[in-house]
Amino acid sequence: MTDEVLHILQDPYTKHKLELRQGTLINQECQKEYPYKNGYYSFVSGKELNGNNKKYSRLYSKFAFIYTLANRVYFFFKFGSEFKARSEYLNELDIKDNAKVLEVSIGTGDNLLYLNHRARFYGIDISKKMLTTAVKHLLKWKIPTFLGRCEAENLPFKDNVFDVVFHIGGINYFNDKQKAIHEMIRVAKPGTKLMIVDETEKCIEKIYQCTPVSKKYFPDVSAAAAPVHLVPPEMQDISVKIVNDGLFYCITFKKPITETIPS
Repeated sequence: MTDEVLHILQDPYTKHKLELRQGTLINQECQKEYPYKNGYYSFVSGKELNGNNKKYSRLYSKFAFIYTLANRVYFFFKFGSEFKARSEYLNELDIKDNAKVLEVSIGTGDNLLYLNHRARFYGIDISKKMLTTAVKHLLKWKIPTFLGRCEAENLPFKDNVFDVVFHIGGINYFNDKQKAIHEMIRVAKPGTKLMIVDETEKCIEKIYQCTPVSKKYFPDVSAAAAPVHLVPPEMQDISVKIVNDGLFYCITFKKPITETIPS
């Protein structure tokens, strides 16, 4: 771990400074330990998860081994290529060389393959097996990335540190969408553009509810409504559009230069 990475980390619950000792991150105040294993740091364990976060962590872990291939096959037949499909929302991001970029719910790391590789990447996810797969992918693709297991509602980063913050897939069924959005805003630098993408009601109805393995996890179509109403009104240039033939919504907004961090 570089000094730059350690400098922007903090305990996701107490906000205290973290110290690196023999590969383990330690809260200097209470001596809480966050271990490094399988290529990522664990800021939360499966035993600490509850509600939807626990439910969907288990779901995505079941599909981690085939997630990338399944997406590529689907995007190819539906849109002509994965690149074409992902570009509909990834083109909203303006990633400059050396920018600090955070992907919340990085999954298997597939989005990073299509971004500016001269940026400095950070990714968090709640699924242990998705992160393990991401580690393998990012090593193969030679994309250095700091990875951590945590809930989006409790990010292990200090305020105002990222040049780009985005989330693709998952927020529809987070335990607390509002808190997760506030956390993304908190860690973004003033002036940063943020992006939130997830499945629409159409996607849930036409795909997930028609698939025997997944339909029991997606009974509530209304949960897939774009949560643009949860974006604080003081954010600037708030926009929502529908992409990928109506299967995903894409919310973008900018954190003001002078902004009060939501509590």
